[in-house]
Amino acid sequence: MSKFCGHPTATLDNGFLRLEYVTDVGPRIARLFPAKSDSNLLAELPEAELSTPYGPFQFMGGHRFWHSPESLPRSYIPDQPVNVESLSDGVRLSASAEPGSGVAKTIEIHLAAQQPIITIHHQMRNDSLWTIELAPWALTMLRLGGTAIFPQPVGNADPHGLLSNRQLVLWPYTDVRDARLHLDNAFILLKANAGLPPCKIGYYNLHGWMAYWLEDVLFVKRQELQPDGIFPDHGCNTETYCNDQFIELETLGPLVKLAPGETIVHEEIWELHNGLDQPFIPDSLRERIGS
Repeated sequence: MSKFCGHPTATLDNGFLRLEYVTDVGPRIARLFPAKSDSNLLAELPEAELSTPYGPFQFMGGHRFWHSPESLPRSYIPDQPVNVESLSDGVRLSASAEPGSGVAKTIEIHLAAQQPIITIHHQMRNDSLWTIELAPWALTMLRLGGTAIFPQPVGNADPHGLLSNRQLVLWPYTDVRDARLHLDNAFILLKANAGLPPCKIGYYNLHGWMAYWLEDVLFVKRQELQPDGIFPDHGCNTETYCNDQFIELETLGPLVKLAPGETIVHEEIWELHNGLDQPFIPDSLRERIGS
């Protein structure tokens, strides 16, 4: 049994990819490896901690599940003890309810039988005595050195082209002159080079996917669109954050008022591809991404 930031892990392997998950606290995915590779795509942060009223929050790295809007200390309640249940095609990681918020988180990991694809069901249950407003928020922390890809809406939003067709949300520490950030009409690219201040952007992603290219591997995250939902952070269902240690690809669900005992589900599909020769990456961008 291996360790991840001091915590024991177990492994899922379908021959096309290998995944490790934390077995004592979480729920958290620790590492992700392409087939026949020992190069972990996800970030590892064994020393990064933040002091909170509920104890030290370990950033660790990997993939975690939060609830939005972000707030201190609510968003930084430490990972809770988990129950591990084997499934026919994966595993279910069910955490105890968080102190303070009363939210109980579960991640189900399902590996495809003959493809480098993972389906992740994130579930949040309100175990408190009061209704909570929140949005599910799944954050994947990846190693630096690659390029993140965010497709943008193109074309008219109305027959005459008079209405806006996209938005870009910025955080106060984001510098629009940041050399890592490249704005194109059809795509936004974020070069994952170490740097401060951090860079964070968000938007409503009509394409339902985003990607990260690193060492000739394209990691793709997909989510189901929910056009009728009201999303946090001025309407974002997609966000990214990059600093001097990692880059994050983040998906968000709509804001909901979750009554005691109610559950909300947020699903992601992960894919691994070798190289950039994919139909959703146009030829005009492949050279720029790979450089």
